[in-house]
Amino acid sequence: MTQSSLTTPLSYKDAGVDIDAGDALVERIKPMAKRTMREGVLAGIGGFGALFEVPKRYQEPVLVSGTDGVGTKLKLAFEWNMHDTVGIDLVAMSVNDVLVQGAEPLFFLDYFACGKLDVDTAAAVIGGIAKGCELSGCALIGGETAEMPGMYPAGEYDLAGFAVGAVEKSKILTGADVKAGDVVLGLSSHGVHSNGFSLVRKCIERAGADLPATLDGKPFRQAIMEPTRLYVKNVLAALALHPIKALAHITGGGLLENIPRVLPDGMAAHLQKGSWPQTELFAWLQKTAGIDDIEMNRTFNNGIGMVVVLDGAHSDACAATLRAAGETVYTIGRIAGRGDSAAVVVG
Repeated sequence: MTQSSLTTPLSYKDAGVDIDAGDALVERIKPMAKRTMREGVLAGIGGFGALFEVPKRYQEPVLVSGTDGVGTKLKLAFEWNMHDTVGIDLVAMSVNDVLVQGAEPLFFLDYFACGKLDVDTAAAVIGGIAKGCELSGCALIGGETAEMPGMYPAGEYDLAGFAVGAVEKSKILTGADVKAGDVVLGLSSHGVHSNGFSLVRKCIERAGADLPATLDGKPFRQAIMEPTRLYVKNVLAALALHPIKALAHITGGGLLENIPRVLPDGMAAHLQKGSWPQTELFAWLQKTAGIDDIEMNRTFNNGIGMVVVLDGAHSDACAATLRAAGETVYTIGRIAGRGDSAAVVVG
């Protein structure tokens, strides 16, 4: 190595990090974040820390937090150049989890990491995050964009999200009072949401060129990439009116693994097969993968993205409230004593 090469100035940009691009992205993000502002925000994008005051209407607020990513669904976003909805997925995966304990999501922070920052791509992703926050009444008050040369292949990035909500201590949903005879309502999903995509990608690979043009009336790629449904506003409205005992967000592990998380010991959910329709999307996945109903119900949401459990005396009224708000609701089963059965039985 020559002496001149040792003395030639090296900038951060020469090393692969473009500070100007990062600054440009922040300017693009600011109006997006501004649209999500709500009561409690004291300081948003730009500070070292984001400040939020718990709304004074809470008497005994308990903070509920959640964090998640988008998973291998991102691989299809890269391949198909579809970046504008994965941010909605990111928000939904955390705020829907926070909702399950009866909490109102208050604010959200994101983490976007890449090898080389493409401002247009990052702005599309964060635009989706802002939209997800707006649709769930949650403020986007901070985040981190990390440009790390050599860490990610060209054109790829990773996402993580963090949501914080609040619930009155007396209104935390624990599922402890769920009893035999309670009704299980299922709220329709928007498709695969953000779980099971390692298998989805294998199905696409197996099908090769023999992919359907449409599924459920949507172009194939749109049907696959349809973002996770945000249940927050409609379910919070139902919680204010009806004595809901438990909620379950159907994510990784499907119906079979998620419903038991909100049931007390000794209780099981008996779901009636055929009480909700199988969409073309899930029928195609099941046929292409060649898997049975059990594997479908523990891999995918299989058409049900959120489960609501409450006393049968209130189930019809609750279902009517949710339908009036725009949810597609099915009565999918009842709670029974577990005995020797599995925690979730579909039959």
